[in-house]
Amino acid sequence: MPLIDSPEATKRLARAIASDIMLYNEEKIKKGLEEDTFFEVLEKEITDGEKLFNSRIEKSILASTNYYEKAIVDLIIRNIGMRVTSKIW
Repeated sequence: MPLIDSPEATKRLARAIASDIMLYNEEKIKKGLEEDTFFEVLEKEITDGEKLFNSRIEKSILASTNYYEKAIVDLIIRNIGMRVTSKIW
């Protein structure tokens, strides 16, 4: 399978991976946001997703983006975070 070499496709992949994390881990995400342990609770899922993302993207695109991190924040933290009570907001 060829590596992704366009910014648009890179963003789509990042968002797809973040969406899968959100879909399969909603309770863990809620708990992590409520207790301000989001990155600890989801460390394995986020790391596994990042490895997959990095393996599919052309190195020249990968070096100049933060699409994966942005997708985690935009899709997971912002989306579910709006629905939970948290001591951090």
